[in-house]
Amino acid sequence: MVSNTQTAVAAQAKAQVQMLENLIPQTVTYTTAGHLLIIGAEDAIRLAAADLDGMASITLVATDAITSQDEAHLAKVMEAVEKTESVPAYYSKQVQVKGFLGQYQAHIKDEQGNHLELAPAAVRRPHYDLVLDLGQQPSLSLELLPPGYFHVQDDADKLAGALAQLPHLVGEFTKPRYVKINSDICAHYGSGIEGCSRCLNFCPADAISTTGKAIEVDHNLCHGAGSCSNACPTGAISYDQPAPKVLADYLKRLISKYIELADNRPVIVFHDETAGDEALKALQNLPGAVLPVALEEVAVAASDAWMSALAWGARQVLVLTTEQTPATLMALLQREQKFVAELLDAIGLSDRVELIATTELDSLAAKVEASAQWPELAIAAFPSELAKRDAFYNGLDHLNGCANGISDELKIPHLPYGMVEVDIDKCTLCQSCSALCPTRALKDGGDLPALNFTEQACVQCGLCEKGCPEKAITISSRVLLDRDQRQAQRVLHQEEPFECIRCSKPFATKAVITKITAQMQNHTAFAGDAIKRIQMCEDCRVKDMFEDVINDPEKQLRV
Repeated sequence: MVSNTQTAVAAQAKAQVQMLENLIPQTVTYTTAGHLLIIGAEDAIRLAAADLDGMASITLVATDAITSQDEAHLAKVMEAVEKTESVPAYYSKQVQVKGFLGQYQAHIKDEQGNHLELAPAAVRRPHYDLVLDLGQQPSLSLELLPPGYFHVQDDADKLAGALAQLPHLVGEFTKPRYVKINSDICAHYGSGIEGCSRCLNFCPADAISTTGKAIEVDHNLCHGAGSCSNACPTGAISYDQPAPKVLADYLKRLISKYIELADNRPVIVFHDETAGDEALKALQNLPGAVLPVALEEVAVAASDAWMSALAWGARQVLVLTTEQTPATLMALLQREQKFVAELLDAIGLSDRVELIATTELDSLAAKVEASAQWPELAIAAFPSELAKRDAFYNGLDHLNGCANGISDELKIPHLPYGMVEVDIDKCTLCQSCSALCPTRALKDGGDLPALNFTEQACVQCGLCEKGCPEKAITISSRVLLDRDQRQAQRVLHQEEPFECIRCSKPFATKAVITKITAQMQNHTAFAGDAIKRIQMCEDCRVKDMFEDVINDPEKQLRV
């Protein structure tokens, strides 16, 4: 072991291992000219407008009456009114705002109850650039508000900060495009059927929508929270700052370097680059074995990163949340941590992944000390370039092999892992399900009438269940711990092929032919011996129809 303290070793490891970030990331550009909309009580908006200089224009919307009748306060308000008497002013209890920095649209109801779009009416522009909202409730109801929108309520410090910042928000501004979409592996939609919608449920900025039956991200609204990529079961939405493979490569190299230098195992602490970073820096003594990993948002690292970190040699993974962590992200992280914790408990590795709040950091040293007593596990050799699900399963299988080697199953509802069951009495092997399956977990039998299933590939999107015309499919979430069973392709249903009654060529299943025969037996096109055409392949069916016409002169006349 090196002579340095563990704290110095952690710092040395971080200094020697750098994340290979994209040097030319895709960006989003905002353009603003400084046209500002101020919303709130009449006295508050007048005072704010009077304190602002350098704006291209200001429009006021009073949603409430004056908040105080104090004489000194009223005197200030009257001075502000005189200073802003040329500013367009409106009165409306209802203000609707949408947009982002440089492109905010606002609508109100005037005194006659008519809807009015403010920017064209007040400043003869299609939109505003900035919004200062002094109302008690924001006109935009989002957990993460878009850039250029300031909701300060009656917080004097926030108001002072916004008033100082607003005049400088003129010009061009850029930010990264945080996520990418690979529609080819998205499980959201197929053949008119809606499947997976996990990403739509966890965006705190309301930046994800379904457009043209496909998932789209509004990069102008996206804050890079990472919840969408975390929730996505296929990796169709992936974070780009850093990309998943970049983060995985960094984790593997960082953990390996620490083990090389310290000859013991680190505790990985994922945290965000703002409040989480400040909280860790505020600690007087960061426990020596701790390796902090800063992310744009803490939800960027998902269960695949947690499991991989443990497999590559971390003895514990802690995920640091703060008071600024949006409720939607907290719900996602709590769900993911609960799932992973139950999974690790099942294989005998309890407490290896935990959430920790900044208010609980006084217990960090105790957690690190307790984890130092755990037996060290073998270090996995699988590469960092794996796709999301492959990384998760490789981590799980390695840890399972290091622990008790349990080969049971873990059933937790609503997981993006699980099985497909088929009612063979209903299934006709029409292959609607395999055609819809975005991950190829379901496949046809090739030359044989069969339906095959590989559980490890199933993301429980529900497309097969919803798309089955016979309602023969049921999905159920679980994690099968036996790797061989999970990776094996197994037959869910198979039948003997039905052979053409004329040429003996196999062309369908017996179940399909029986069903169609029953459905068409009363149809005039299949009256009499014509019903046998259903039992013929496509070539023989055409030959039989022409032979029938040729052999019957009356039918030739009708044709």
